[in-house]
Amino acid sequence: MYEGPVQDLIDELGRLPGVGPKSAQRIAFHLLAADPVDIGRLQDALQKVREGVQFCQICGNVSEEQTCRICKDPRRDPTVVCVVEEPKDVVAVEKTREFKGRYHVLGGALDPLSGVGPDQLRIRELLARMGADDIKEIILATDPNTEGEATATYLIRMLRDFPGLTVTRLASGLPMGGDLEFADELTLGRALSGRRTV
Repeated sequence: MYEGPVQDLIDELGRLPGVGPKSAQRIAFHLLAADPVDIGRLQDALQKVREGVQFCQICGNVSEEQTCRICKDPRRDPTVVCVVEEPKDVVAVEKTREFKGRYHVLGGALDPLSGVGPDQLRIRELLARMGADDIKEIILATDPNTEGEATATYLIRMLRDFPGLTVTRLASGLPMGGDLEFADELTLGRALSGRRTV
């Protein structure tokens, strides 16, 4: 235990996701030894994020304006929407340079044990978009874990009655460079059921 402000800083850093007590302590002491100019830049960046970042009113992605650059881009296909859990997932899909449609960020995944139900996610907004926009395909790109699968299953039930709508799910299976002998049964089973004609 350290005195006053140092311990307060360690405690606050330790509350960040993925930062344990040891990492929080290392970061705190790094900041204590850092040049005041570097600390000033960090403070400015945090202030700008707090004051200048909002969520896109259409898709829910982070944005500096009411509408994000992806939703404003006329080159993007508005009839195909990729549904993701978090804004960081938008970045992951964009890095592939394969997707040319638009997004819908749910703000998480269904997790009843943690108190996250449909009302805590942006599902109502997705259904409103379905009624207002001419969406032809919804790609469900939730995480391939229990919560992501539950969310995808729930969305499939909610979306199946929209006429002319195709609902697809990201394929899952073996990673490039992986060995079959090291794949678990669930991953290998998904790879087999998701096989395609070549």
